[in-house]
Amino acid sequence: MGIPPEREDVKQQVLYLSQITMKSHLLESPISKCPLYLACHHLKTERIQRDWERQGDAGSEGQKLTVCPIINGEDHLRLLNFQHNFITRIQNISNLQKLISLDLYDNQIEEISGLSTLRCLRVLLLGKNRIKKISNLENLKSLDVLDLHGNQITKIENINHLCELRVLNLARNFLSHVDNLNGLDSLTELNLRHNQITFVRDVDNLPCLQHLFLSFNNISSFDSVSCLADSSSLSDITFDGNPIAQESWYKHTVLQNMMQLRQLDMKRITEEERRMASVLAKKEEEKKRESHKQSLLKEKKRLTINNVARQWDLQQQRVANIATNEDRKDSDSAQDPCQIDGSTLSAFPEETGPLDSGLNNALQGLSVIDTYLVEVDGDTLSLYGSGALESLDRNWSVQTAGMITTVSFTFIEFDEIVHVLPKLKIKFPNSLHLKFKETNLVMLQQFNALAQLRRVDQLTIDPQGNPVVNFTLWKYYVLFRLSHFSMQKINGTEVTQNDMIMAERLFGILAHVASSELPQYRLISILGDARKKQFRYLLESKGKKPGIINEENNDSKRLVGENTNRATLNYTTRDFYNEKLEEIKEKKKFCKTYIEDLVKEATEINMKNEALQKLWPQMFIELVRDAVIEIRNKNSYMKLCLQQITDQK
Repeated sequence: MGIPPEREDVKQQVLYLSQITMKSHLLESPISKCPLYLACHHLKTERIQRDWERQGDAGSEGQKLTVCPIINGEDHLRLLNFQHNFITRIQNISNLQKLISLDLYDNQIEEISGLSTLRCLRVLLLGKNRIKKISNLENLKSLDVLDLHGNQITKIENINHLCELRVLNLARNFLSHVDNLNGLDSLTELNLRHNQITFVRDVDNLPCLQHLFLSFNNISSFDSVSCLADSSSLSDITFDGNPIAQESWYKHTVLQNMMQLRQLDMKRITEEERRMASVLAKKEEEKKRESHKQSLLKEKKRLTINNVARQWDLQQQRVANIATNEDRKDSDSAQDPCQIDGSTLSAFPEETGPLDSGLNNALQGLSVIDTYLVEVDGDTLSLYGSGALESLDRNWSVQTAGMITTVSFTFIEFDEIVHVLPKLKIKFPNSLHLKFKETNLVMLQQFNALAQLRRVDQLTIDPQGNPVVNFTLWKYYVLFRLSHFSMQKINGTEVTQNDMIMAERLFGILAHVASSELPQYRLISILGDARKKQFRYLLESKGKKPGIINEENNDSKRLVGENTNRATLNYTTRDFYNEKLEEIKEKKKFCKTYIEDLVKEATEINMKNEALQKLWPQMFIELVRDAVIEIRNKNSYMKLCLQQITDQK
């Protein structure tokens, strides 16, 4: 009933202490006979309840005192009230060593002082003054109630020795945080309303705390008051007037972390509310676990991609060094080959943000030796590193494979991608958009390899790691070579009819020359079985008169011819080209050796023939002579012949 909210918390304590004092007969002389009581109109115990319930006109009872009057002969005085005056300093009461309650509410005191001798003081009411610092309470170890509301205090300090303090009121001050509460082992009620508090600490170290009032502060998250969850004695708490109280999760979060609470924001907590808080707590925990899992996967992805990027950079530097060394050998240079500098490695552009301790601990055992990554995100399949190409051999589900419309290649040599394009066409029939980043697209001929796909609507070539985009006409070449796909977008730009016309003008003659210069057998081998009939049709049509072929056949022939011309523009990977070179070298070597052997054999035969021609006349004479001598004795010759025949049998 009109009681100021800051004084409401200590009202019952003062009344309680007054009643205990009277019942215990601690007063050696009746307070009602004290002259000071009659002068100040405040010291009758039976009037305390009525004074508290007055509505704002209690100040009219003040005597406009500017200093504490000197009180002599009242050494046994227990209760003293100087509220609603203009006192600026506490003084002249050091002789009241039996004083139990001192009320200086609503004055102009700027510093706590003059209380060192009041060792029996149990109630100190200094609310609504101008105090900026808590100090000089070292000797008040029996203090039970301390009211400092409505002052200018910015920090809780110098109260750790008040082990018997039960009520502490610091409402309406300038506190920004709560800490340094160790030692207040008897504190049961703490009022911190109407401050600027953003976080709370040390409350869990108060074993007897039951009531905590934090209304109308700047608390915005439960993490800033998480120590409250560790308090086993707290049963009543208020957060109303804080930003946290406006959140949808506020109530169930508080209840799930503080199961011992009986009241929240001055309202009793029901069992249904506890049950709902428990259900929501389980959902929040599942959500937190899922979020942690996603964060872990995201960080693992980042680490893997960084590792793939490092491997890619090392590989590119090795290739560059090999090329440089070969150039130096060709030029007979005496300079040392350049070394790989690890400091030049480029990091993947995705930055890492701050990680919580739990995630850091989980990542400590994370392997970062993975050299590739395969990721399916919605309708996009992302492949990082050449090892990821092996994933195309997996048994992809029909649903997943049919859902993929975009395939992205990163840190993979384009020549390695060429080998898996047939698999890509089979595994992901609905893939319409290809992305290339850091794939070493360096020449226009490489785009020829994409013609073997089923369909491509969009093509994205990232400038990073693909020097081909520096060519002015590369887009037109893509449109010309892949015209049968009816490309819709290149690097996010719509393809227009004018682009198609320009592409035909620029590269049409190139395809015609390429197909004209090839031998027939070579052209047929390039086109393949599916195109042989079209090619033969062209060859057969060349001999017919123009008048025989109607207009429609002319258009069909022209179209077939254009497609055939484009088909001659194919791409051979470096590895395949090198294999062919090795094969050609082996054939050349074999042919050379074979011809050399033939020449050598022919030379030897010729030399023998020439030698025979020189020796033949003499040999002939000797043959005739030997024959005549051999058959000169006919009987002996016949016996010798018969003997030879017998021996042969």
